[in-house]
Amino acid sequence: MKIGTFDLNGDKTFVIAELSANHGSRIEIAKESIKAAKEVGADAVKIQTYTADTLTLDCDKEEFIIKGGTLWDDMKLYDLYKEAHLPWEWHEELFAYAKELGIEIFSSPFDKSAVDFLERFDPIAYKIASFEITDYELIRYAASKGRPMIISTGIATIGEIQDAVDICRSEGNDDIVLLKCTSAYPAPLEDANLRTIPNLAETFGVVAGFSDHTTGVTAPIAAVTLGAKVIEKHFILDKSIGGPDAGFSLDKEEFSQMVKAIRETEKLLGKVDYSMTEKKKKSRQFARSLYVAENIKAGEVFTEKNIRSVRPGYGLHPKHLKEILGKKARKDLPFGERLQWEDAE
Repeated sequence: MKIGTFDLNGDKTFVIAELSANHGSRIEIAKESIKAAKEVGADAVKIQTYTADTLTLDCDKEEFIIKGGTLWDDMKLYDLYKEAHLPWEWHEELFAYAKELGIEIFSSPFDKSAVDFLERFDPIAYKIASFEITDYELIRYAASKGRPMIISTGIATIGEIQDAVDICRSEGNDDIVLLKCTSAYPAPLEDANLRTIPNLAETFGVVAGFSDHTTGVTAPIAAVTLGAKVIEKHFILDKSIGGPDAGFSLDKEEFSQMVKAIRETEKLLGKVDYSMTEKKKKSRQFARSLYVAENIKAGEVFTEKNIRSVRPGYGLHPKHLKEILGKKARKDLPFGERLQWEDAE
């Protein structure tokens, strides 16, 4: 499976810098952020395509006021999304700028009109946000475009996850990535449950990844060790920009550290390998083997005193010690001589 030019079947992890609301309502900041994401090693930048009116109603009723211990408590939903949204008129310039820089860019559509709008930019994928996983018609419409589908599972039941996967496949689209996600901002570490990542891949027959809302870089690195092939993390050029997502976003230096750690983790994971490489062969000089521990005369019996398993590893394998003991020396053997089969009779 490929997302743009990135092959998810390879050994590398697809790292997405989520711009989200971290643009300060200025296109210059959005462009600088895309450039910075490229510089720190992200494989792609993701934006969001919605307006306050496509997400909610401009309503003052209590149920439209955010509660529940979030960063945005007491804000009206409409006001939050009005502040956070990335203007649609920026998209053409941002897509062109990313292409010029050589970094992939795509978006999360939040309704069918956003999908129609994004199609003109030939996006490499569609991302379904965690709160949209229950919008089956949005998933169906986006999947019908034949582009890879990246779906966050944050609030979904296992049945809803299965429904989302089935909907994509019913549209002939089997290029599906499911992201383990904790829909809290920021998310507590104890709620991450990263062991779900390999289970997502196994249960649903998809590529699995991680959309991270924790602070710091520990969780994405741990996710990669568990098989995450896609990592999505909120990125902000500078936290002084502020905004709704700044509190759980990584700045340029932090994101760079995360990418570096992920790339090092990929090297550490390597592959299942029991082969005897040249490095291993060279290191075996420090293993034990059988050596003559004191001068032995021809015909003398080998004992635990005159034959010992010691370093280095140039002599007979230690597993043969019991077979050697009790045999006799075929010739004189000086102290420090490596023992060979032909030395015994």
